[in-house]
Amino acid sequence: MDAKNRFETKVTFALSRLEWLGFLAVSLVLAFQHRSEIRWGVFVLLFTVIDAIGYIPGAIAFRRRPDRRVPRGYYVAYNTMHSLFTAGVLAGAWALLVRPEWALLALPIHLMGDRALFGNSLKPFGIAFEPETNPEFQMFEQKYRPRVYSGESREPGASTAARNSVEDADAVRT
Repeated sequence: MDAKNRFETKVTFALSRLEWLGFLAVSLVLAFQHRSEIRWGVFVLLFTVIDAIGYIPGAIAFRRRPDRRVPRGYYVAYNTMHSLFTAGVLAGAWALLVRPEWALLALPIHLMGDRALFGNSLKPFGIAFEPETNPEFQMFEQKYRPRVYSGESREPGASTAARNSVEDADAVRT
């Protein structure tokens, strides 16, 4: 994935999730080490506010609509509340206005858990609010499924870089 090709293969997506899992593990270890210092009411509030504002309203709207299409505002709310930037601003404001505290670990634990355990990140407007395989993505995924390099290009005009990336992906899979 790069700035010109904003997609991920199954392998690169799994590697991204592994990185998020590392951050989740660090956050959980810190929470465990400081569990006696955590104000658990604040922790639960910070953990749940992300979905109370950013996910639950959109999920309800999605289930209530026969066509499963929800207004963009639900996507904006989801992306705002599930943003690491928003979590940083919230944690910074809390630390300045209330106090720095270990309960703020609820924010990265929630966000890293969503990314690492469930594979959820920000939602683009053009896909269903709840996970459903987009037919165009399914076709894309089938077209770019890694294949063993045979010396022939997969398609007319396929670049050497494209063939090499297929080889690289196959090497990771085996």
